[in-house]
Amino acid sequence: MDFEYEINKWWISNGEKLIEYADAIIFLLFLIAVLYIFIFSLASLKKTRNKYPPARKKYRFAVLFPVYQGETVIVNSVCSFLEQDYPLYMYEVIVITDSMQEKTVQTLKTLPSITVLEAGYAQSTKTNALRLAMDYLSTKTEKYDMVVIMDADNIVNTSFLNKLNDAYYSGCLAIQTHRVAKNRNTSTAVLDAVSEEINNSIFRSGHTHLGFSSALIGSGMAFDYDWLKQYIYKAAHVGVDKQLESMLLSQNIYIEFLEDVYTYDEKIEKKGQFYEQRRRWIAMQFMNLFSGLWKLPKAFFSGNWDYCDKLLQWMMPPRIILLGFLVILSIVATWFDWALSFKWWGITFMLIVSFFIAIPDYLVDNRFRKAIISLPILFILMFLNLFRLRGANK
Repeated sequence: MDFEYEINKWWISNGEKLIEYADAIIFLLFLIAVLYIFIFSLASLKKTRNKYPPARKKYRFAVLFPVYQGETVIVNSVCSFLEQDYPLYMYEVIVITDSMQEKTVQTLKTLPSITVLEAGYAQSTKTNALRLAMDYLSTKTEKYDMVVIMDADNIVNTSFLNKLNDAYYSGCLAIQTHRVAKNRNTSTAVLDAVSEEINNSIFRSGHTHLGFSSALIGSGMAFDYDWLKQYIYKAAHVGVDKQLESMLLSQNIYIEFLEDVYTYDEKIEKKGQFYEQRRRWIAMQFMNLFSGLWKLPKAFFSGNWDYCDKLLQWMMPPRIILLGFLVILSIVATWFDWALSFKWWGITFMLIVSFFIAIPDYLVDNRFRKAIISLPILFILMFLNLFRLRGANK
């Protein structure tokens, strides 16, 4: 009884201070994440067009379409790509098929200027598909300068290769184009499209405007041929884009973002697919963070701020989880001590403002307003993902 009395007495005299200290520490951690997003959102407001002058020579491109069961979209995608206003003899479209119907494979083989590679490996990964393509390119007598990586459903404008050629001529060894949504036919697709554009504003446009590298996103990417030929074999089998991004940044190679070069990408339509995709992304984020932390001291002392910035990104929670927890903590703070709640509501409002700065005007329409209702459900799904990361990297 005396022990319990002493504990209660200590808590009465010190409990309030402990709560205040804990509140201050947790608030500081959330404030860092919110300020990070706010600063880069503001930086994205500056729009840049035609960054690079016309090149004085044409480079040779290898355009890779790794396809896993993509029968419904791949034929249209490659046919569209062949409409480039770029000399046909200066680029080659290569489709790497995996688990596709024979009828679709044969259709692809009949298309002019298309090379079809049929994958026969046991583990179906994008990394394996890219390695197969690089093995094939190594046997060619033609010298390639740059490799473009697309998704099966991607569509691009006819000036796509010309814009990449201009950037490569000016010295860009790694490029991310501006990926935007092809479809917004469901609430989940609308929110996925909005999420992508927020990422474009914060992690690509905002970053490059402040002198940092752009983040890669998985397709609509281009790399120097010699660099990719060397490092694709060092990439892990899951999340190849983030693996390549980490390698580039650790070598202090700048990743450019071409804001006016669009890659149209099909967005996820169902909540279940959104849940599984984000589960893989979160698992990859943790894996990349833990595998890259040991390089942080060297990056810091050598002034490799791009790599330091990337590790900071990976330390932060996904944006929908960040927003959800801020709203919850603001409500709890209001109930516990309304005086403490002002600062929580303040950074919650700052985060919401950051998001609206980052969202292009064309996406703020009636479909977006209706889709916002789905946010609490997506927050719950994302929160549950934190407890189901085992096996996601498979």
